[in-house]
Amino acid sequence: MLVRFDPFQPIAAATRSIPMSAVRRGDTFHVWFDLPGFTADQVDVTVDKRWLSVTAERTWERQDGEQWLATERPVGTFRRQLRLGDDLDVERLEADLADGVLEIRIPIAEAAKPRKIHLGGSSAIESNGHREAIEAASS
Repeated sequence: MLVRFDPFQPIAAATRSIPMSAVRRGDTFHVWFDLPGFTADQVDVTVDKRWLSVTAERTWERQDGEQWLATERPVGTFRRQLRLGDDLDVERLEADLADGVLEIRIPIAEAAKPRKIHLGGSSAIESNGHREAIEAASS
């Protein structure tokens, strides 16, 4: 369902990772990303082929006359990439940002869902318990 980010893919040194959790609930795959203090216009979610990318950027501009007493809140670009499995329907992906948490929901593809296979052939058994011959031809 989910393939972790390739650690050997180059990323800018100033980029920080975004904490996340992922779970499958029934027929939907859920991923939560912690983005405290970010607004929707600061967050970018893209899907390119099977790669889901979440990027957020926070900047602080110092104003004239300000005296900074502490600067512990991280600034810069935050990014997380996930390789999504083929069993997910990325065309129906939904995303919401609320209370500093980005939630992404991706339905499981219909072709990947378990299904019951009907077993036929009971009409091919004669009353004596032997199978009757079935004629077939190819063209």
